[in-house]
Amino acid sequence: MKFYNTNNKNEIADLSTAIVQGMPKDKGLYMPCSLPKVSFLSSVKKMSLQEISLEIAKSFLDEDLSNAQIEEIVEKSVNFPAPVVDIGGGISSLELFHGPTLAFKDFGARFMSRLLRELGKNLDKEITIVVATSGDTGSAVANGFLGVEGIRVVILYPSGKVSPLQEKQLTTLGQNITALEVSGDFDSCQALAKSALSDVELAESMQISSANSINIGRLIPQSFYYFGAFSQIQQDSFWVSIPSGNFGNLTACVFAKAMGLPVEKIVASCNANDVVPRYLFSGNYDPKSTIHTIASAMDVGNPSNVGRLFDFYDNDVSKFRCDLEGIAFDDATARSAIRDVYDNLGYLMDTHGAFAYLGLKNLLPQGKYGVFAETAHPAKFLEEVESIIGEKVEIPERLADYAKREKVAIPMSTDYSEFKQFLLEL
Repeated sequence: MKFYNTNNKNEIADLSTAIVQGMPKDKGLYMPCSLPKVSFLSSVKKMSLQEISLEIAKSFLDEDLSNAQIEEIVEKSVNFPAPVVDIGGGISSLELFHGPTLAFKDFGARFMSRLLRELGKNLDKEITIVVATSGDTGSAVANGFLGVEGIRVVILYPSGKVSPLQEKQLTTLGQNITALEVSGDFDSCQALAKSALSDVELAESMQISSANSINIGRLIPQSFYYFGAFSQIQQDSFWVSIPSGNFGNLTACVFAKAMGLPVEKIVASCNANDVVPRYLFSGNYDPKSTIHTIASAMDVGNPSNVGRLFDFYDNDVSKFRCDLEGIAFDDATARSAIRDVYDNLGYLMDTHGAFAYLGLKNLLPQGKYGVFAETAHPAKFLEEVESIIGEKVEIPERLADYAKREKVAIPMSTDYSEFKQFLLEL
């Protein structure tokens, strides 16, 4: 498959370049030259998530990798479920937290680590993955790439702005994983990562790539579970509500819809970082500084993947509105939703899923059916969730194990020259 640069559509890259390079040197984003149309929709209700994933992966990768390579990538990365759980009123939760780090980003990170390993076999340089995180991306990438030969990972995370358990997941693995604790917010971390990816001098001395959703390799596997959700429901079409931060997860759903998934509307459910809902309302795109909330993964003031959405919808807000709805809520409303759904429906949401639930609750037309993405296990935000429901939350053993480990992180400023020097000395 070929990919073009959103800043220069005449610049075409093959799969290896798009994935290994991560992003074009001019800080554009790679987009598929064409999105494949799925051929299995009539039989999808009988298919497993892994079978669905394999069919979609082949449609993106079969020009570049053998069937055996693609099968191995899917088998080793999509080996946990994404169940749809009915919570009543035409609303269900799509639980994306059953992977090793209990977050939806396990799908993209594990798939991408294995894809990069295949694509990197012919390179003469070690690949250095630079990833910015507000919590879950870093832990999923660290777990997915841990011990992978020929790849090292540098994680940038904002000091004091991830949950304690998330921080332990980022900073306790060692081996080929290095964590940098940045004295800024997620946008500062993302700016450092983007600058490194577009640095010509760095590119001469090292093979640098990204595992953030700026890398198109993250979005391909994130389309899998939307088809997986449809395979589990009885309806012929549905709404999807997504807690949105950097908008990679939502962009993957937009791709799925374009590939043939019968999604009626996609809801961009946001917290106080509401640049996209404001754009959908006014037609004016006006990024703001990041606001810290109880949903740290959504704390992105200037989302990278909006660039892909602008490209996909031809910079036309009316085209955006055909597919997307946008809505934002404050922390108090999200806390109330977590408590009410737990008390009245017996279902415990995390702080991100609560925003997605509210998006459906407020926008889903009567008689329609929708699923919201529950993107992380509630125990990852233990202190906040326990304070909301007034009860102890059981911590899965694989998460509790991180709490016993010692944090190892290197302090880093937001000055790019300091970060660049660190990379050059690795």
